[in-house]
Amino acid sequence: MMRVFLLAALVSSAAAFGSFCPRNLPSHAATRSTRSSNLSMKIYDWKRRTADESAIHQEEFTFDNLRSAPGSRKRKNRKGRGIAAGQGASCGFGMRGQKSRSGRPTRPGFEGGQQPLYRRLPKFQGRPTGPGHSKKLFNLIKLDELNGADEGSTVSFDSLLEAGSTTKAKYSIHKVVVGRADFSAKGVTVQAHAFTQAARDAIEGSGGKCELLSRTTGAVLEAVEA
Repeated sequence: MMRVFLLAALVSSAAAFGSFCPRNLPSHAATRSTRSSNLSMKIYDWKRRTADESAIHQEEFTFDNLRSAPGSRKRKNRKGRGIAAGQGASCGFGMRGQKSRSGRPTRPGFEGGQQPLYRRLPKFQGRPTGPGHSKKLFNLIKLDELNGADEGSTVSFDSLLEAGSTTKAKYSIHKVVVGRADFSAKGVTVQAHAFTQAARDAIEGSGGKCELLSRTTGAVLEAVEA
């Protein structure tokens, strides 16, 4: 009886001592190497866990077998149905504050008092939108550039560019304005997309004529009357 009691005490003490031994000893390494692991990798991507994608490369997609990608359709989130659902009580809106109150606390587009985006966009450079931004950008033709034209000739931007009286333009529509030098050409017909009132008076005062061109086709629309 005494021997059985001593043997049980030795076994229990050996087991207790083994639990406190470090795991990086050679004996433990040998034990682990001989023991086969039964662990399997868990699939954490729940969208593809239950999806059958075995024949995705073999079938031809038609209108009758089209389906959504796995995980693309999500079940709607029910708020205010208890804290176990994750969106109970305050429903994700916090404890207090303006945005936690019932109803719509702010109007759409409100940014806390600063200039909202829909009012900043029309002020941007480039191609702004909105009222007050229909300005047309013209290439300016000065009246003193027409002084070299012969009497009775028809002058346009193309003829001035060919004669070397002006340089190439950034914009495709042209406007005749008053230059710094005096206008001395007589009896010329000027073709442009727009005229200032002072330039028109100077051309017609010297016996010339102004012809308005279309901004899209470039055709002569009508002679501008004084």
